[in-house]
Amino acid sequence: LQPTVTLLCLSLLPHHTLLTIIGGRVAKPHSRPYMAYLKRKTCKGEETCGGFLVREDFVLTAAHCLAEPAELSNAIYTIPLPQVGHVVDPGSVCSVAGWGKTKRHVILTSSILHEVKLEVMTDKTCQKDGLLRRYYKPSKMMCVGDPDEDKASFSGDSGGPLVCDGKAQGIVSFGKGDGSPPRVFTRVSAYVPWIKKTMRGLSSPGYLPSW
Repeated sequence: LQPTVTLLCLSLLPHHTLLTIIGGRVAKPHSRPYMAYLKRKTCKGEETCGGFLVREDFVLTAAHCLAEPAELSNAIYTIPLPQVGHVVDPGSVCSVAGWGKTKRHVILTSSILHEVKLEVMTDKTCQKDGLLRRYYKPSKMMCVGDPDEDKASFSGDSGGPLVCDGKAQGIVSFGKGDGSPPRVFTRVSAYVPWIKKTMRGLSSPGYLPSW
């Protein structure tokens, strides 16, 4: 049997725009070796999204796209997961990268990886937002992006990691349709037990997990 890359998918909430990088810059080549560019065909055409390699045969994302294993190298590598239940302090500056749209009123996504630094906000910042509070759950989500800054993830970036101190603490999830911050990210630390259990159960033949 041919080994495959398994996608660990955390569902996006319905009726929200997928996300992209706004106010960022072009990422330095090979600076984010864990990033995965995912493309899938839908009834509306092709959609792109991001993901990140947590093991050579597992990509964590919010979509379903890959079918081949990744060959690890200096340019392709995994990113560590956080400890179970770890909470990133509000005020922390993290980064997110993706191939999504770089402007709100454009149709095409980017062919070049972009990155942006974003501030982790308090849960109250999203809970008091009229369009976000209905869906926001602090135990499973993170509120990211200063409302006073024009920087955010947006269409096409869904599934990409929020990287804080070298670990994948969040996953690009959803936000307001106009792309304005704050945006909501899935809290990875809330799902670490499920992620590890799933990877143990679906390990490639001959692969011995390191945990």
